[in-house]
Amino acid sequence: MTETLSTVARLRAATASDHDAVDAGFGRYDLSDADDYRAFLIAHAKALPAVEAWLAAIPGLGAVRSRETALAEDLAALGEDMPAPMAFDVMPSEAAGWGAMYVVEGSRLGGIMLSRSVPEGMPSAYLGSKHLSGEWRALLAAIDDEPADDAWVERAIVGAKAAFDLYRRAPA
Repeated sequence: MTETLSTVARLRAATASDHDAVDAGFGRYDLSDADDYRAFLIAHAKALPAVEAWLAAIPGLGAVRSRETALAEDLAALGEDMPAPMAFDVMPSEAAGWGAMYVVEGSRLGGIMLSRSVPEGMPSAYLGSKHLSGEWRALLAAIDDEPADDAWVERAIVGAKAAFDLYRRAPA
């Protein structure tokens, strides 16, 4: 008997190398160094607002709890304006939206871990913007509850890979 993987498990498996590439790209920043931290936030500011705006335009996903304001406030505290966002040009669909949401919301988990490296006195509202109680589990359950055939899962993977790719290119 073959076990069928959940949609989230399929997303995770299909994007593992994309996730690793993003982690490697952002892992080069020393968040205890003011210049590196500023560059790290600028790179995030090129990607996050583009994906969040795209997600907000997709019906059926529900409200996106944006972190753009927290990111802008942290950059302003470091004397920086928000950079122009990169283009996030993915065919919008609910499935692709869930895939991109998986990436954007998953980055909150990493952000909490990374916020521990930011020295006291440095702005960290963006990295410290954690999930509300149960929010991550609810998102994963919502993805798994979607009536997802193989084509739906493939569109979700396309959305997730596109979001990871945007973050991968942002530090350049």
